[in-house]
Amino acid sequence: MKILEISHKLRKEMKLVLNADRFDHTLGVAYTAANMAAVHDVPIDKAITAGYLHDCAKNLEHDEQIKICKKYGVEITDVERRNPALIHAKAGMCLAEHKYGIEDEDILGAIRWHTTGHPGMTDLEKIVFIADFIEPNRKPLEHMSEIRKLAYTDLDKCMLHILSDTLNYLKNIDKECDDMTAKTYEYYLKKDN
Repeated sequence: MKILEISHKLRKEMKLVLNADRFDHTLGVAYTAANMAAVHDVPIDKAITAGYLHDCAKNLEHDEQIKICKKYGVEITDVERRNPALIHAKAGMCLAEHKYGIEDEDILGAIRWHTTGHPGMTDLEKIVFIADFIEPNRKPLEHMSEIRKLAYTDLDKCMLHILSDTLNYLKNIDKECDDMTAKTYEYYLKKDN
């Protein structure tokens, strides 16, 4: 399927299941991921597909997200149960595969890991993680202009910057951090040294 066909199809699908703000965010992530993919020599069709589908479960009730994960045998951690905003990535991966017919493991991985990251991410996974953070509709955060530049020049340094800011933010608001986010930060910190 051509990129334009993928874009039109998924745009229509997401407009049906997301609220207006989430839909605008999704368009921003798909657009940003496609641009980053072009720069980093990653297949644009995979980036735009993962970008469109990354939050496909976000507007579902948390109980529904948990049911979807259970149905497809995807484990939910204690941290995720205490912080339900993390579950949509796993539920979204399940929906992408079983509702939207995505079989590509790279795309499913990018959806699965877009909230926490994981050590040793693929370039596509990094692109969707970063695009979710920097897309044009996001409110500008403290280091946003620097992070946006890094997104197009050095994916690993960009990951490290986002993860560092995320951990500091969670610490400042006294919110629990997912273990995988901390492990991912440590991985990219070691890689940077």
